[in-house]
Amino acid sequence: MDKSTSGASAPLPFKTKLAFGVGSGAESIALFSVGSYAMLYYNQVLGLPAHLAGLAISVSLFLDGVSDPLVGSISDRTRSRFGRRHPYMFLAPIPIALSLLAVFNPPDGLSTGALFAWFAVGVVMLRQSMTFFHTPHLALGGELSRDYTERSKVMSYNAFFTWAGAAATSWIALSYFFKATPEYPRGLLNPEPYAPYSLVMAAIALSVLFASAWFTRDRIPILPKPPENLPKFSPFEFLRDLGKAFSNRNYVWLLIGFFFLSMMVGLRSGLHLYTNTYYWELASEEIRWFVIGSFAGYFSAFLFAARLHGRYDKRATMIVSAVVYAVAPAIPIVLGGVGMLTPETPGLLQILILFSVLSYGAASVLSISVMSALADIADENELTFGVRQEGVLYSTRSLFAKVDQAVGAALAGFVLTIIAFPVKAKVGEVPAEVVWNLAMWDGILAGVPGFIAVFFYSRYAITRRSYEATKAALAERRSGLVAPETTAVSAATDVPAPSIEGVAPAPR
Repeated sequence: MDKSTSGASAPLPFKTKLAFGVGSGAESIALFSVGSYAMLYYNQVLGLPAHLAGLAISVSLFLDGVSDPLVGSISDRTRSRFGRRHPYMFLAPIPIALSLLAVFNPPDGLSTGALFAWFAVGVVMLRQSMTFFHTPHLALGGELSRDYTERSKVMSYNAFFTWAGAAATSWIALSYFFKATPEYPRGLLNPEPYAPYSLVMAAIALSVLFASAWFTRDRIPILPKPPENLPKFSPFEFLRDLGKAFSNRNYVWLLIGFFFLSMMVGLRSGLHLYTNTYYWELASEEIRWFVIGSFAGYFSAFLFAARLHGRYDKRATMIVSAVVYAVAPAIPIVLGGVGMLTPETPGLLQILILFSVLSYGAASVLSISVMSALADIADENELTFGVRQEGVLYSTRSLFAKVDQAVGAALAGFVLTIIAFPVKAKVGEVPAEVVWNLAMWDGILAGVPGFIAVFFYSRYAITRRSYEATKAALAERRSGLVAPETTAVSAATDVPAPSIEGVAPAPR
């Protein structure tokens, strides 16, 4: 792999970072629609029991997580005139749009079992289709730059537009589709808007996903290519790919940390709308204003995350942001429990938005830090094995996230069942004890896995100094000054690279 095919070290054009970022926004439109509204729609509008609604989402997440590393390995080994990533990015948008339409348009008159099956199959198809865009797209972001802080800027665009897609979806949904009516004061409980809403969101996602693939295609000639002697994809080679990835202890610590973090995210995602609707008694038009808090948080991270990485190692930013992310959502709940905040508190919405700034900002800094760190790990593994594995590294991380979000989503459904939360409940008519139990799970108990994640993030050991040493060794190898001891052949036999002066092989 020579320098011409190893990705850019110079600052990337704004156009490239923007085109990459908007792809994340389009992904977010589809996944946020399902993650935020589908469970409420099927449970509270269509009457599907909460545990079945949660189980459908969990099944989709689990199967999606399993397919992620497969697509990542296939993508890493793909040779085509469109490079390793873009063939899949061009093919995926149409099935994504069709699956999103199916989820929110079940046939009338289905039995409980049939409704569960329709929901489960629809969400599975959506997430499987998204895998063929999401996994190559993330891997593309990891290989666009070889600079320690420039790749953090790339991932800042990823995080910001992930927020922007979700925020725009929320604003459009709550402002134009799920508005309050005399019959439905809580517009999200109105069944009529869901079909037109899904049509608009599918059309937007389709257009933006294609645009992201199209406007990043000019980078294909200078992106890394698989070595000529790299074996084609097979189950045996796939297992070898996973073995290389898991041999890096830094990668393992990030995966375990992300596993526990995702459990927190999955649980809170499933309960968040319930808490805002039934605990804080906010109307749909009020909930939409949380976009202000999310914008402030994500935009701050967009501006400052790379600067933080220029001053501090990525491990420090991961630890601090994970702590804040675990704590911030729980503070209003605690204040509510001691009577300092109630649905009648003047300025309640503004207070909740302020806490959401902390939560969203910490989440974004953490995401940018981890995504950028994975690219650093790809360099370590290239030094050890002679092949770049962005597809496997990013997708296996997604596997851990989705399997654990599946657990979180299922847990959210079972929490609603355990606390006896009623189906088709009306605000103000749910027993106070049930509402308080809901808030406890959403705000306080869900934060426990977040603190476990902090411990594992603290074990991550790549520093700027060690990264620069790895980068220098790779540059020396590509220039031909050092013989490429590690090739695809040695990778296939799992022979580690010899230590280059100043740089130890990636931990085994």
